Amino acid sequence: MDVTADIPGMIVKVKVKAGDSVHPGDVLLVMEAMKMEMEVPAPGGGRVASVLVKENDVVQAGQVLVTLR
Repeated sequence: MDVTADIPGMIVKVKVKAGDSVHPGDVLLVMEAMKMEMEVPAPGGGRVASVLVKENDVVQAGQVLVTLR
């Protein structure tokens, strides 16, 4: 399952790493968009397969941020 950015922004904090277990609603990362910080939650439970961004990366809408298994 891919977790994507809803809107363009910058990654402020990455809270998970590959191999971590997550539950629905757990915060995966925090991004800043339009001068506001937004938490990006896990849409479902599973294990983090990969984190494709790091802090201070600028991302576009629809870009894959984290993949879950």
